[in-house]
Amino acid sequence: MLKPHIPNPTLRRALAAALLGLSLSSAMAAPPTVEAVQGRRVESQLIGPALGAPVVVFENGARMTLDTWQAVIDGLGRDVTLLTHNRPGYGRSEPADGPRSGEAVVEELRALLAAKGLKPPYVLVGHSMGGLYMQWFARRYPQEVQALVLVDSLYPRIIKKPEDFPWYARLGKRWLMPRAVSEEVDQVHATGESLLALPAFDDSRVVQLFNVPTSPGAIAVDFGVTNDDPATITFVKQLYPRSRKHIVDSDHQIQTDKPEVVVAAIREALALAPTRLQASSDSGR
Repeated sequence: MLKPHIPNPTLRRALAAALLGLSLSSAMAAPPTVEAVQGRRVESQLIGPALGAPVVVFENGARMTLDTWQAVIDGLGRDVTLLTHNRPGYGRSEPADGPRSGEAVVEELRALLAAKGLKPPYVLVGHSMGGLYMQWFARRYPQEVQALVLVDSLYPRIIKKPEDFPWYARLGKRWLMPRAVSEEVDQVHATGESLLALPAFDDSRVVQLFNVPTSPGAIAVDFGVTNDDPATITFVKQLYPRSRKHIVDSDHQIQTDKPEVVVAAIREALALAPTRLQASSDSGR
């Protein structure tokens, strides 16, 4: 178990700014739109673009839609360019054919970014399953990624192979999950393994938020689909040794329960990344 620690000064300053932004923000974002991207209807919301501003790209968790980021968007204000979207089969986005692998999700997102005219590098923000996809993006296209913010993310090898799910989980997935979610869950383990086969991303440009609720009534539910053995836990802890790690007393939906913390993490990533990128560029000369 990761031990809580006091946020560093950068995060404290960003958190203060986030709280101020949440209290003062009155600008209304443009409503989501639906447009054809590669022949398929995609629902998305673009805030900005602010001239010369960084592009922050959000990826939702399983079952979640783009509206779950609204409080974070309000807290960030209008000095950055923001893009939220719904994956195929979510909201008003048209379902897609083929396995819902990490590669498929990332390429669909890159097609949307190109259609919107949003050029890299990007600050990628992913929640839960969306965090797994954003890790895949960062490893496959590191030159397009300025920084990576993982909001109580899913990590490789945490979810079992679908054939190893207990019978009740397989039954529940088949009958209770929407098709889009079920098809993604089927590919989670394979996505994690393909992610690990890619070169590692510069973890000095990663900010991680971990949900560790302190409420005595908090109950973890996994339906027997997760690997929680010591070896897997140790493996996940060691994935990003140089990242900025922050423990949050929240439920799993940190972006709705404690949006100011997510805003602060994004601000921290925005402040951190340019220096890191400049250092990398200088060293390559």
